[in-house]
Amino acid sequence: MKVIISATLRSFFNRSTQTDVNAHTVGEVLKALTDEYPDAKKGFYDENGKLRSFIRIFADGEDMTDESHHNESLREAAQILLLPFVAGGAPEDKLISDERVKEIKLDDKDIERFNKHLLLREIGVKGQKRIKAARVTVVGAGTLGSPVIQYLAAAGVGTIRIIDGSEVVPENLQSQVLHTARDLKRPKTASARDKVRNIDRNTEVIAENQQLTAENALSLIEDSDLVIDCSENYPTRYLVNDACVLSGIPYVFASIYQFEGQVSVLAYKDAPCLRCLYPAPPKPGLVPTCAEGGTISPLGGIIGSIQANEALKLIIGAGETLTGKLLRVDTFGIRSDLLNVKKDEACPICGRVPTITRLEDLDYEEFCGLKEEETEEPVEGLTPEELAHRIEKEEPVTIVDVREPHERIIVRFPNALVIPIGQLARRQKELDPEIDTVFICKSGQRSILAINTLREAGYKGPMYNLKGGMDAMKDIIFSNEGGGL
Repeated sequence: MKVIISATLRSFFNRSTQTDVNAHTVGEVLKALTDEYPDAKKGFYDENGKLRSFIRIFADGEDMTDESHHNESLREAAQILLLPFVAGGAPEDKLISDERVKEIKLDDKDIERFNKHLLLREIGVKGQKRIKAARVTVVGAGTLGSPVIQYLAAAGVGTIRIIDGSEVVPENLQSQVLHTARDLKRPKTASARDKVRNIDRNTEVIAENQQLTAENALSLIEDSDLVIDCSENYPTRYLVNDACVLSGIPYVFASIYQFEGQVSVLAYKDAPCLRCLYPAPPKPGLVPTCAEGGTISPLGGIIGSIQANEALKLIIGAGETLTGKLLRVDTFGIRSDLLNVKKDEACPICGRVPTITRLEDLDYEEFCGLKEEETEEPVEGLTPEELAHRIEKEEPVTIVDVREPHERIIVRFPNALVIPIGQLARRQKELDPEIDTVFICKSGQRSILAINTLREAGYKGPMYNLKGGMDAMKDIIFSNEGGGL
């Protein structure tokens, strides 16, 4: 049977997009894969031999992740999809009450402006009034937020709250089409507010130039009809999920990586939430982020447009939505998959007996593995300046580059030993435990994982992490061909 490998897992499979295996059950598929690709075992399973909770397994669109399904016979030509983290049905409930809709009037300018909406039987005058009455919160004004915010404004959404605490930087301009070169160093919320005003001055923009936190999340979304998750990190995604579940507010989820995207409508009616779909995120560095792995420029527009489309269907109360389903789009392979997602009755926040009742009780950084445990040996680091000084003095040091091949093409570290994280344990003999080894990646997260991986494998030599990774080193090394410092 054919196994489709999502982009974020391909580093374990020699960059293959798909492979054929001779198997009859999910369990046999996993064994065949890990036998053929030993490096994939660490990516699939934790130290206890359990399938990692950020990976979902679908067979012909059905969720087969739970181990109880791993011995079930599959049809001979079944298609298996391995999908890491990085429902359809026509809605019956209306997000916007009839009382609020009655208070909304469409003037002559509205009728002229939204003429194409009014011509649609599914929207018409009532639907456009619902759109105008809607209060939508968008978390993140970046790659996904750019198309979402612009299409919501163009559709006539009455109030858009935008939450983002970052500023526009040059690398944003490739894919965050909401911002231009004139907006550099400005808060993204200010840039977004100006763009919305140029689209429709009747749209009220509430610019929240701050990061979403456990302390402010509930108050920031409490008056929203709908939340759209356009965030770019795991802690914020789970925080959005938990805040929406506790507030009873549905939200439209999406994530993107390289050429792939995922979209779903979560926490709506009896639909699963993000914790049902992905009970826990991957360990830092195990799966590259968008910042580390990159995304093609149009991808945010494609997936963000789908998010905006789902939001509008929920607002007008018509059409088939992604409630209870996960849409996966692969723009490189020109394919899409519509996958059924089941609610987890044991989910800690939306299950039958929830254990999460207060956001303040959770440390989202710790949950996503971004804090070192007290029992964990701290990872020592070197600054780019310190490393450059040691190289200049010709001090004995081994540099190990754990980045992806496409990252090394952009900037190569001279004389570095290239070892992917999945190969470190079996290639540790290539390192000299008598001299210092410095691990480098793009931003300094994967290199920490590399050090911990070698510690678990029993390596005793001194190891250091390059603080900030190659991003912090780029002012010192500028060479596409591996030139000197």
